[in-house]
Amino acid sequence: MRSLIRRLIRRPATSPDVPVPPHPNQLPLRPWQIRERCFNVRRRGLDPIEIHTFLHRVADELATAQTALVAVQEENVRPSAG
Repeated sequence: MRSLIRRLIRRPATSPDVPVPPHPNQLPLRPWQIRERCFNVRRRGLDPIEIHTFLHRVADELATAQTALVAVQEENVRPSAG
């Protein structure tokens, strides 16, 4: 418990309104990475089925957002007919 408190104290304070930029060496997450993510099992841990269901929902929403982004980017590249 003490080590947890020490780690929390050492963390820099971040405002919830300010997005944290991704690490420069990390690529954007893909839906399959979310679906296949595994977590360590802890005593009295969270319900693995609930976590799995939530991760699939997040992955589906990410896939939808990425598809929409690609469509918008392609539309912006096309010359306008008019």
